[in-house]
Amino acid sequence: MNYRMVIYILGRMLGIEALILQIPMIVSLIYGENCAQDFMLTGAVLLVLFLILGRKVPENTNIYGKDGFVIVAFAWIFWSFFGAIPFCTTGAIPNFIDAFFETVSGFTTTGSTILTDIEVLPKGLLFWRSLTHWIGGMGVLVFVMVLTSLNEKQSMHLMRAEVPGPEADKLLPKAKNNARLLYAMYLALTVLEILFLLAGGMNLYDSITHSFSTAGTGGFSNRNASIGFYDSAYIDGVITVFMILFGVNFNMYFLLLIKEVKSVWKNEEVRAYFIIIAGAIAAITINTYSVYESIGKAFRYSAFQVASIITTTGFGTADFNMWPEFSKAILMTLMVIGACAGSTGGGMKVSRFLILLKSIKKEVKQLLHPKAVSVTRINEKKVGADTLRGVYIYFFAYILILVVSVLIVSLNNFDFSTTFSSVLTTLNNVGPGISLVGPTENFAKFSGLSKLVFCFDMLAGRLEIFPILMVMSPSLWRRRF
Repeated sequence: MNYRMVIYILGRMLGIEALILQIPMIVSLIYGENCAQDFMLTGAVLLVLFLILGRKVPENTNIYGKDGFVIVAFAWIFWSFFGAIPFCTTGAIPNFIDAFFETVSGFTTTGSTILTDIEVLPKGLLFWRSLTHWIGGMGVLVFVMVLTSLNEKQSMHLMRAEVPGPEADKLLPKAKNNARLLYAMYLALTVLEILFLLAGGMNLYDSITHSFSTAGTGGFSNRNASIGFYDSAYIDGVITVFMILFGVNFNMYFLLLIKEVKSVWKNEEVRAYFIIIAGAIAAITINTYSVYESIGKAFRYSAFQVASIITTTGFGTADFNMWPEFSKAILMTLMVIGACAGSTGGGMKVSRFLILLKSIKKEVKQLLHPKAVSVTRINEKKVGADTLRGVYIYFFAYILILVVSVLIVSLNNFDFSTTFSSVLTTLNNVGPGISLVGPTENFAKFSGLSKLVFCFDMLAGRLEIFPILMVMSPSLWRRRF
């Protein structure tokens, strides 16, 4: 492993974070808030670290696949660590573990919170919360690649380690151009949502913060009642549509730009994604009709919650803790499935579930017809043995982390629904769970140990598990390769 190059890139990343922190500082100055100095001081510390670690380019600039995983893992940890400091120094979240939890939840676009009263926080801090969603949605390394001069080989190793899904697809030949195109489409959709929310009567500040949270499929709101605060069918509808759009593989938007509409329609993952959404909305609408006594209201709240959960955004307009068990079971299932690969959404991804289902079908067919030659295909392309192996190992690692995390969190002695859903929602980067971590509740009641477990789960879920497991491997640090 090229340790010098790893440190150099991490140093440059801290310098980028120093610049980003000046954005909420400016917001704080606009609103005349004292927390502006906290952002400035944190940025100054990061700038010093950049000058020490990230100025001099090492002689050997090569990085390898393993280096990419290590850089990605530590980049997210360090950005979360330093991003938590303003919450502590302002006194908004005095406990550093709580502040770290909030920041990890922001960057990983989970949206779980320990805050009991969000609206008392300064606007600069609330803006920073939502901004972490927007940056983390597309990936902090992808964001850095847009702004830095990493070469093609370096960039591709980082993209493969960070971009969610079974495989990292390339839209353009060069990874850096790929990153810039992704962010251009990402920014365009974000601006479009801001304009639609402004048209619905939401003020500029709220429109920006909620659009950042929607784009990153994070779910942080600057209102205690989340989107339910506005009680507007129009705003619910706009955010529902954009949550679903940000849950689509961004490759599809590129195909639409080059007028390859048929390729988008033929994409199995996209079709399955919309079929799951439509089926879940229909089932929950019927099941909650007795709660709302109006098919229109039942559809409105069902559609919003389904979009919020499957895209792992986590916004709320209804307390689904009060819904029938069948509806809650559907939402729990959607937590696991998640959005499309290559989107800003979390979860296991629709593509992995398609591969697993088709693999089961292939094995059953093989048992029935031993001499038959069967191949797992997605979008009429054969799924390679390495991809299949990666999906199987990912699924096993996912279950293992889920079980171990539930066992540790159970030490808090909360009911099983609370314990299980808290782990499930953080591991899948969703935000709310059920019972004591439902849409009207928070994570403040958990112990420090449990919050650290949740932080691990959020990072593991966002980074597709293996980068985080890799940095915990003793062999990585014992040997030089």
